[in-house]
Amino acid sequence: MGFASDGKLYYVIDSAAYNVPGQMYSLAPKTGVITHIADLNTATGQGEVKAVAQGKSHVNFIERDGKLYFSTHLGYYNKESGVERNAAPPNGYLPYPGGHFLSYDLKTGRFESLAIAPLGEGIISFNMDVKRGRLYGITWPTGHFLTFDLVTKQLRDFGTFFAAGESGEVGSTYRAICRRIVVDPRDGSAYFTSGEGLIHRYIYDTDQVETIPGVNLRKDYFGDLDPTKPGMAYNWRAAVWNPNDNAIYAVNGASGYLFRFDPGARSVEVLERLTSEPSKRTGMADKSGYGYLGLALDTRNNLLYYLTGSPLSVGSKNEEGSHLITYDISKNKYHDHGQVMLDTGEPAANEQALVVAEDSTVYTLTQINRNGSEEMDLISVQPLPAGP
Repeated sequence: MGFASDGKLYYVIDSAAYNVPGQMYSLAPKTGVITHIADLNTATGQGEVKAVAQGKSHVNFIERDGKLYFSTHLGYYNKESGVERNAAPPNGYLPYPGGHFLSYDLKTGRFESLAIAPLGEGIISFNMDVKRGRLYGITWPTGHFLTFDLVTKQLRDFGTFFAAGESGEVGSTYRAICRRIVVDPRDGSAYFTSGEGLIHRYIYDTDQVETIPGVNLRKDYFGDLDPTKPGMAYNWRAAVWNPNDNAIYAVNGASGYLFRFDPGARSVEVLERLTSEPSKRTGMADKSGYGYLGLALDTRNNLLYYLTGSPLSVGSKNEEGSHLITYDISKNKYHDHGQVMLDTGEPAANEQALVVAEDSTVYTLTQINRNGSEEMDLISVQPLPAGP
């Protein structure tokens, strides 16, 4: 998801089917008009080719010079082992051809495929250095770190930093792929993590990747986590750059702890557990052991927004919905605003993204029970009252 300079919110609804691509839409908040823009097969130029579809965009949109930049990913998995794996294509279909770095021109409505990930892998993590015109991505399932330069049109593959990635053997070579790349706009550095708690930095000036010495994310507070087992281990799950203090604010997925990484001082400070109030009262973990990607920063108010799932059941069939958390960085103040409730009276659940508009309206994609089936759709939460 992401807002653009035309005032519209752009978002993608994913597909888990091998033959149905993800769909891109826009919302004009002032009028409430939703426009279907394209399916991801058409956007990437894959068209009607009988190959596993471009099922997802797992990343935020970023704007530069009137164009939105993003990447595509696959949504068709084999989950028989309990771990998401690449699924063999059905008879008559070619394997997934690889995720794309894409641009979308806001004026002309034209898409351009800039580069395709190697090895037929999706691009599960993405960010962009807007000032320098360089795109970053991490592939799934093996975790190759990629750069693409808008001037030279060169794609570079730095290889994997995740052993055998999420295609590896559980208990041995398995490693979860980092879901967020964070860019320091001052010098163009791009940061990402690995399950062992290492912090990696792409150095723009030298075009190299280093593992930052003397600091890591392997903290006792996060738990005794095994990076060879399914789960994000000591990776950050969600992470954002804060220009107010030139630091990265990130969440450990398993524990829900928010922490601050200062690249200049090369230090990590654990701040607050952003799990829901029901989790804190009962001592139970939040619903997802992987954590959540719904983290956004309102830079004007220095306020973080986070969506997290409560562990509690409210009945024999229905679970309690997700909670919206805010954290005031300036005041070090946590506040659980409670369950996100739909106008149908049902709790929202399984949110997949989060953005905050200039008027502080929160938007997310959530799972909705409609006509007996589960669908993902766009919802908004009106501006929140201040916490106590």
